[in-house]
Amino acid sequence: MSDQRVCAVIPAAGSGTRLGLGIPKIMLEIADGVTVWHLLHRRLSPWVEHVHVVVSPAGEIPFRRLAAEEIERGAVSVSVQARPTGMGDAIFGAVAHWEGYDRILVVWGDQVNLSPATVRQVVRACHDGLTLPLVPMPAPYVEYELDGPALVRVRMSREGDDCRPGGLSDVGVFCLGTDRLAEAWAGYLLDAAPGAATGEVNFLPFLPYLSQVRGRPVTVVPVTDPSEARGVNTPDDLDFARQAFQRCPD
Repeated sequence: MSDQRVCAVIPAAGSGTRLGLGIPKIMLEIADGVTVWHLLHRRLSPWVEHVHVVVSPAGEIPFRRLAAEEIERGAVSVSVQARPTGMGDAIFGAVAHWEGYDRILVVWGDQVNLSPATVRQVVRACHDGLTLPLVPMPAPYVEYELDGPALVRVRMSREGDDCRPGGLSDVGVFCLGTDRLAEAWAGYLLDAAPGAATGEVNFLPFLPYLSQVRGRPVTVVPVTDPSEARGVNTPDDLDFARQAFQRCPD
């Protein structure tokens, strides 16, 4: 593990509406008795000192039951995002839980295809700036535009942006130094425009702000397997994750 103290922060307050299953995606069963949460925790715990999970009001009690052993040991903590106002609000609403660490490893709560190798490489590469694992995609849902070491823009198809074929996508993992990070978020909010489609102040455009306005260095960790970028948003995504786990349980 890195000599820097790292806290994983998992925003998992979404309800998984498109799946129509009525439970938070982090609690979805991938195999008998194995949930998205179990797989994420298994991949993160060797490389982080603590895991903090942000859930919805309805998801709090079920998730606390699911992660009761880890919570009792003090390895996991939980907070609640009262309203679904975006990933940034979830992350920075939980600042009291992670501000005492040197780095935060933000991981979306449905990234079940994330590999242990990617987690290891990102934590080892993480520094005071911004570390991004990125993978080329034939048709990216989100695309990162870089100019040398600077992150210029993040295009988001969910907000109506056109993502370019072959562009670089994230895999739902972002490592950030915590020094003055909450202050940077507050500065970003002063002029942040809500997304054209969702009306949310998105977290991803905060990353180019960190690079360009706050001068944070960006490190890219190359990822070669595009399946790592696939979260669980649709029934097809869930079937894919279950089949992948059957082929290679880890």
